[in-house]
Amino acid sequence: MNHQPEQDCIIVTPASLPDADEFELWGQIFLHLDGITLLEFHLGADRHQWRFSYAGHPYNLNFEHYSDSIWIMPEGLGATEHLPDLATLFRLNLQQ
Repeated sequence: MNHQPEQDCIIVTPASLPDADEFELWGQIFLHLDGITLLEFHLGADRHQWRFSYAGHPYNLNFEHYSDSIWIMPEGLGATEHLPDLATLFRLNLQQ
């Protein structure tokens, strides 16, 4: 888990990447934390995405299977301001 303030994103680096057809379930489990609400899942040809909210602001958990990349992007300035807090929430959860 690495917050990239210059890119306004959080890079997610799991020990094992999910297969493309497993990302919907993987994302549900990864985002199952107090304070996070799942909004909707989008299945694309090369990118899958979970939209979710945290602190009343929307975010996207993205998975691109061609590049084996997972990252979180904020939607809007308010969400960008809460990105460091969101990264801390994930880090604390991973330590448990």
